This record gives sequence, C-alpha cells and structure tokens, in this order.
Amino acid sequence: MSVEKSNLEVAVALPVHHTFTYSVPSFLSPFVAAGKRVLVPFGQRRVTGYIMGPAAETEPAEIKHILDVLDQDSLFPASMIPFYHWIGDYYKHPIGDVIKNALPGGLTLYDYAAVSITAEGQTAIRQKSLTSLQRSVLALLESGPCRLKNLNEKLNQNVPAALVQSLQRSGWIAKTRELKRASSLTRTERHIALGRPDAPRDRLSKARCKIIEILGRQGEMSMSDLKSRAPDAARLVRALEKDGYLTVRQKRVYRDPFGETIRADSALDLNAEQQRVVAQVTGRLGQGFGVFLLQGVTGSGKTEVYMQIAAEVLRRQQSVLVLVPEIALITQMERRFRARFGERIAVLHSGLSAGERFDQWSLILQGKAQIAIGARSAIFAPFDTVGLVIVDEEHDASYKQENNLRYNARDLAVVRAKQNDCLALLGSATPSIQSCYNARVGKFIEVNLKQRIERRSLPGIKIVDLRESMGYRGVRRFITSELQRAIKQTLDRKQQVLLFINRRGFANFAICRSCGQALRCKHCDISLTYHQKANALRCHYCGYSRAATSSCDSCGSSEIKKIGLGTEKIESTVQKMFPEARVARMDRDTTTRKGSIFRLLKGLKNQSIDILVGTQMVAKGHDFPNITLVGIICADLSLSLPDFRAGARTFQLIAQVAGRAGRGASPGRVVLQTYNPDHFSISAAKDQNYAAFYEQEIQFRRALKYPPFSRMIQFKISGMDPQLTRDHAERLGHLCLALKTSNAPVYDSVEVLGPIESSLAKIARRYRWQILLKSTHVKDLHQFIGRLMADHPKVFNNRRVRVVVDVDPVSLL
Repeated sequence: MSVEKSNLEVAVALPVHHTFTYSVPSFLSPFVAAGKRVLVPFGQRRVTGYIMGPAAETEPAEIKHILDVLDQDSLFPASMIPFYHWIGDYYKHPIGDVIKNALPGGLTLYDYAAVSITAEGQTAIRQKSLTSLQRSVLALLESGPCRLKNLNEKLNQNVPAALVQSLQRSGWIAKTRELKRASSLTRTERHIALGRPDAPRDRLSKARCKIIEILGRQGEMSMSDLKSRAPDAARLVRALEKDGYLTVRQKRVYRDPFGETIRADSALDLNAEQQRVVAQVTGRLGQGFGVFLLQGVTGSGKTEVYMQIAAEVLRRQQSVLVLVPEIALITQMERRFRARFGERIAVLHSGLSAGERFDQWSLILQGKAQIAIGARSAIFAPFDTVGLVIVDEEHDASYKQENNLRYNARDLAVVRAKQNDCLALLGSATPSIQSCYNARVGKFIEVNLKQRIERRSLPGIKIVDLRESMGYRGVRRFITSELQRAIKQTLDRKQQVLLFINRRGFANFAICRSCGQALRCKHCDISLTYHQKANALRCHYCGYSRAATSSCDSCGSSEIKKIGLGTEKIESTVQKMFPEARVARMDRDTTTRKGSIFRLLKGLKNQSIDILVGTQMVAKGHDFPNITLVGIICADLSLSLPDFRAGARTFQLIAQVAGRAGRGASPGRVVLQTYNPDHFSISAAKDQNYAAFYEQEIQFRRALKYPPFSRMIQFKISGMDPQLTRDHAERLGHLCLALKTSNAPVYDSVEVLGPIESSLAKIARRYRWQILLKSTHVKDLHQFIGRLMADHPKVFNNRRVRVVVDVDPVSLL
C-alpha cells in the first residue's frame, strides 16, 4: 500500500505506547509505503520506525522529517497493521516493540553513544597528574572507540559519568553517536552466463574453453555450481568477463533450513470420523469467521485431517498458517506437509539463523510460500490474507511467550482468524480447560476423533504406587521392578522404550553431609542441580554454574551428597541395567545445538535408539510406531506446584506422553509411577477419560472464579535491592486499591490480590514480588490497567525496579 500523504504515522522501535507523526521530504516520497522501515530522529537519537500509513490530520506544529527509507519492499503487508495494534492494546505493550518482535531479528537500526580519544588525550595520557582511572580510560580508548555503556565492562570497574564528562570538557575524549547497522541482510551469489557465444576461442586455454562449453550446455549457472564442474572457474571468470566472453551478475539466493529431500506422497484414505471432520470444517470455508476445536485422541490422525483441510484452502488460492508448540515438533510436521505440498512451505522459528528466518519471511511476502509452519512466533507470518489458522496441541503452555512481549499464540490465532474473516482450527487430545469451556458454551464448534486410525487400541496404563518402594535405596526407588521387567520384555521383542521424567540433570539436590544445607545458586532462590556429564552444579533459571567439587557455603565442608534424580541419572542407570541397549536422552541439555533434535528423531525413526529418556519434549505429537512401552518415572512432579493449573497440566502431560505408545501395529502399554494414585488427575489420566477430568476441574475453577470464569493480569515486580523492590510492590498495591475504591462501582468486579513475594523469591539476582488482578469482566479489567498505567507512568518505568504487565498469565510462580 503506497502512502500518498506528506505526513506519516510511524511506530518507533522503543518502549513507547503510541505512534508518532513524521513528514516526508519530497525526494523520499516515491519510496514510502506502509510496512517499510524508516530511519527517524527521536530526541537526540536516530532510531528505526515502521510506517503504519498516512497520519491523521494534526494541528500545525513542527514535525520532524524522516531521514531515510530503509527497505526496497515492505516487510509486512498493510493488512497486518490492525493485528499489531490489537496486540499492543490488549497486552499493554509498545506498538513499535510489537512489530520489532514480529519481524525477523537483526532488522532494527539504532544509534548509540561512543567515546574516542582525541589527539590532546593521547598527549595527556603521559601526564603524571592523571588518576589511575583516568589513565585506564584513555589507555583503553587508544585501541579504538568504545560504546559508552561498555566502559565499565571492559575496565571491570565503575566509570562515573562525571569522570567521562570531565575528560570531555578537557578535550581529551570526544563523544559521538554511531549508527548500528542491520545484521540480517539478503544473501547474493554470482551467476555466470555467456556474453558473446560467437566470440573466437582459438587463443583461449583449454580451461577457459571448458568453462564456455559448460555454460553453453547448461545456461546461466551460479559460481558454486560452475566451480563444481570447473575447479579453476573462480580464477578465470573475471578475465573472461573482462574480454566479453562472459557476463556476471549478483542474484539473491535463499538459505535452506530444511533437511534431506523428502519423497512426495498423496492424500491418505480417511476413516469415517476423519471424513466427517474434514467435511464439517471445509463446509464452513468461505462463510466467515469461526473456531473449531478438534478433540482427537492420540494417534487418531489429526495431522492428516489438517492437511486435507489445508489442501482445500490452497485450492481457494488462500494461505494456511500452522502452529506447533515446540521446535522439536516442527521437523515432523514440516516433513509431512512438504511431502504433500512440495516447496510451497516456509518455516518460522527461533532455531533458524537470522538470515534463514529472513529468507523464509521473504518467501512468504513474495507469495512463493502459501503455507507457514512454526512455533509461536509464526503467528506473525506476513501473509496478506489467511484462509485457515491451525493450532496443533492447542493446550500447550509453550504457546505463551514468557518474556518481553508476553503474548499467547493460541489466542492470537483466534484473533488473526477473526480479522481475516476465516477459520481457526484448534487441535488436541487434551484441550485446555478454556477452549473446552468455549466449546461447551457455543463460542467454538467441537468436532471429535474418538478412535485411533486403523482402529488401533489406546495403550493400557498400569499404575505403580511409589510409596511401596520407599524402603529401597538409590534408583531402585524409581526404576521399580515392574518397570524394569517391562523394559526387558520390550527390548526382547526388538521394540522401543520411552522413559519420561520432567526434570533434567543427574541429581536435583546437592546437600552438605555435615550441616544439611543445600548448595544454592548465588543469584537465585533455588538449589543447584548436578550435571554429571559437565561435572558441574548448575542453576536452571539463570545459568549460574560452579564446580561439582565445591565446598559447602555454610560450613566449608567438602562432603557433599547428591540426591534426587533427573534425565541424566535415569539415562545412566538404564544404560547400566541394559548394557546392550542403545540409550539416548532428549532434553534441553542435548538439543541446544542446531540439528540435534533432527538427529535424535531420525535415530528413533531408523531404530538406532532402543531407549529414549526425555522431559516434556518427548510428550508432544511425535509419531514413532515401534515405541510400545512408555515409562512415566514420577507423575507427581507438576502436582506440587503452587498454581491452580497444576492438576490440568499433570493430566495433560500424562495423557500426552502415554499417547506415544502403541501407534503402530503392535499394542502399547504404559507404566505410570506415582505417589498419589488416588488424585483425580492421575486416575482420570489412567482411564484416559478427559470428560471426567473436565467436569471435576471446571467445578473447582467455577467455585474460585479462576479462568475461564475470570480474566487475570499479573504485575511482576523485580529489582536488585530487596527493600526497594518490596516498597515499590507495596506502593503499586496501594495504587491499585486506591483506584478500585475511588471508582466504585465501576471497578467493583476487579479483585486485587497481593502484593506478595513470589514463590521463587529471587532469580538472576533480582528479588521478585507479584500482584494478581482478577475480574469476571475483561473490559473492566483492561480499563483498570489502562487507567493505572496512564495515571502513574513512573511506577511502570522505574530504572531501579522493573514492573512487567503479564496479561492472561500462564505461570504464577
């Protein structure tokens, strides 16, 4: 969309909640369009802005000019601008930062303060009257300019602003503002073609004639392809170009994030249930906005249903957006879709390099990809129009972004479908309570797949009471005889085993034998976890690490006992129990390197792994027919969390991981170990009875007015000073209560809970408090927050105490 007005509405990539008006110099006017980046002055700085369209009529005032237009083509379609505005308003987040988060990384330009030494400073450095700190600063700057904010870090000491100012007044240093350029640029490659095919070759060497002959047969080629056929090409092409034999031009190339080539397939025959779901959803295409909740048991063929509905959307010349909760699942989904739809697929997720992500984004913008598959950030895929939004495993908490822009991609999928007047399809074997409730009250349309494909049976689940093994020592308490026997039987049949425990590391507590104190993180209020492979004690919240041979902080004793267990310990124990088995582990520690997830999944598929030990990564959506046994080491770990969703998460996790068993021709079974066999979440999961679980859970939430019977907003208050943080939290609490009481009955429905110290009172050196606001009327709650933020901006923009507004929080820890 071109912008014809001389004044533009621009969102700047800074923490400000509104847009700004800038004028366009005549020489830049032809290049202006909605969705492009511009460089704009902002105070004393130059920053990136995003053109939102023509500005509304304003009172005559001094309006600053944009400095430059940074893009040849728009980075997002104008149709997405209302989506960005909705997100900024609902999540109370700066609109420019919303767009910055949506776009591929590395595209934001900004300037920064830098200092450099002058000629006078180089002379002054030899003066004996200098203080040691003055001399250190000047000596550092002799090696080159330095960002002002990096002086402390490079000198490893505090450099007061007054000292920098005095050096500047003395003329020994100069302060400038430097512009940081974008890092995510397009990649180009030289392409070679014949220039004069009839040019005489009698004086050319054999090597040069060979290059001309290759290009004569093949036509234009990239330099890398030409070098594979003629190794001397890089050395000879320039001379041949100079003599007119060849032409050379730069062409854009796209980095390929995909793995190996995939064999094409065709649509599978559907069973009666699948046909009914496909017919019901496709029958609503083109009839406006609607949300379907597909509740399908594990192994019921939901992915095939997604693909056949997507095929109909593509036939209507519309785009499809597919969300999966984690990167580990993207590979499997992407392979299935690529086999069916070929190269019309783009993937978007944080596991790609900045360049790969930018290229995938560009393919969508250029219309070369009609299907985007990705994790939560793929909700921002820059389709001009969307015909269908699919959210697989819609219950998964991973759809909630837990830092910066704290959005929920599952909820935004519904919003985007509504703004595009199309359908959203939410799928899960264990739907979220919120979505199931919306289906029961008629907001969503519920469709079901109650049978596994080919009428395969759901796995049988046997509960093992861990209280009966409490007398045993060591790992025998957790690898019970029942589970050990089942593993042996499965391996004897040449089948695969999945062992699940939602805790990584080797031992989750390191305790002093002398005084009984746990070794704790020095930055967080949490005990350290022992990792055997790294021989280190690590914090899973801030990353702090110390040697495993560390002494006790309280008494100095070196007698440290490591107790508890995690994936690493289970892996080690199982390998000793079954030395012939090939054991692998899938958790955050083993999947950080690029391609590691793909290699693990490939090993399962090729059956080069006999036993896979993993965290919740293994519980979601994976389909490996030879896994016939799932062992749940301890089903209670999530039950003890101080969160009203603990029961639902436990039920969903058990049901999902149990569903990995028996997805092939051989029946599956599950050994579920627990200390709480009578808990309703455990018993409902054993019976695989979602309806029974939902009925009990919804009564509990209705009684306490928890979602879906209310909406919540959480203030997360944190700071480095414990007393200052507490005081700030209490002040914010008083402001909340004052606003509520002074505006009764307008805000009668708003409940203020807290302030209270967070369950994890300290993380990464920051002390943490929280306030929870709850209301049965979402409009009242959002008006309350908007008024509070507008009336007290300094409370929410404090340098020493950070206040984060988390709308619809998923974690209350």
